[in-house]
Amino acid sequence: MAVYTHGHHDSVLRSHNTRTVANSAAYLEAHLAPDAHLLDVGAGPGTITVDFAGRVARVTATEISDDALALSQRLAAERGVTNIDFSVEDVHALSFADDTFDIVHAHQVLQHVGDPVQALREMRRVVKPGGTVAARDADYAGFIWFPLLPELDEWLRLYRAAARLNGGEPDAGRRLLSWARAAGFSDITATASTWCYATPEERSWWGGMWADRILQSALAIQLEREGLATRAQLQQISDAWHRWASDDDGWYLVPHGEIVCRA
Repeated sequence: MAVYTHGHHDSVLRSHNTRTVANSAAYLEAHLAPDAHLLDVGAGPGTITVDFAGRVARVTATEISDDALALSQRLAAERGVTNIDFSVEDVHALSFADDTFDIVHAHQVLQHVGDPVQALREMRRVVKPGGTVAARDADYAGFIWFPLLPELDEWLRLYRAAARLNGGEPDAGRRLLSWARAAGFSDITATASTWCYATPEERSWWGGMWADRILQSALAIQLEREGLATRAQLQQISDAWHRWASDDDGWYLVPHGEIVCRA
């Protein structure tokens, strides 16, 4: 199991807490049936999970530890959602029986696991014949922005280096189709979608969030601990994020690969 590069600091959750089916799983909406049982692998803070729960009969949410799973449990309780089960799981070796779920979903998960092909094999094993396995992952090498700031180039280099040291693949989006084929799927629909931040409000949120993450999250701790960057260098990157966010010309694009696989 690879290490989750971002961690669960508040600065990370500020990003994850904005995710919904509409902005993060729209490619899957047509497959959400009201009588379906959906497995949500890597539920994180649970915002997508709870959204799913309003569209299908039952959801089972997983995370890699009790602490991580508690985030989605807390949100479900706060919103009074009762049709979600919770389980600590390793996606490489799920505890569920074969042919259990109608849909198995993973958002921004396969980029962080040690063996994404094995993860997809397990997702396929636990879905019913004719069921759906779906995944969406960002592709960091495809991130583009303006104005061009060298500190943001360095941020991207450092993030990709840290993710790979942790056993992940930060450029996962472009690889999803190949991973699904290697996992034994033949009926695969591969698509792409983006997040774009260009308004003053969007820039303030995205840039401010990353300005904090590069100083406070698990990524920052790792970069300093492993000698990849000094605190002064991280501060320079943080300052650059603020400069980008305050620039009226600022624009940022995050591309994602998506797969919908029929078992």
